Amino acid sequence: MTKSELIAELAAANPHLLARDAERIVGTVFEEIITALANGDRVELRGFGAFTVKRRNARTGRNPRTGEAVAVEEKFVPFFKAGKELRERVNRGRPAQRLADGRARG
Repeated sequence: MTKSELIAELAAANPHLLARDAERIVGTVFEEIITALANGDRVELRGFGAFTVKRRNARTGRNPRTGEAVAVEEKFVPFFKAGKELRERVNRGRPAQRLADGRARG
């Protein structure tokens, strides 16, 4: 689901909201999550999951094209851990089936 699809679903499920209001709500929620993570805070949405920031140490990597050693600086990356309710709803009675190309479908 894309951001625009999420906005459309929210607007459709709440007919009292205008599409631009649904867009503002989704944008505000995402912006608050981004701001909190940029400040090093943890964002927890009960039943959905938690967003945190993880530190990746500096290391020596390899250029895949040439094999040359490349210094990779320390960085911070966003990390999401799904909550119990989300995991249960995703897995409830739906064993993953594999397609010929290796992708899971449900």
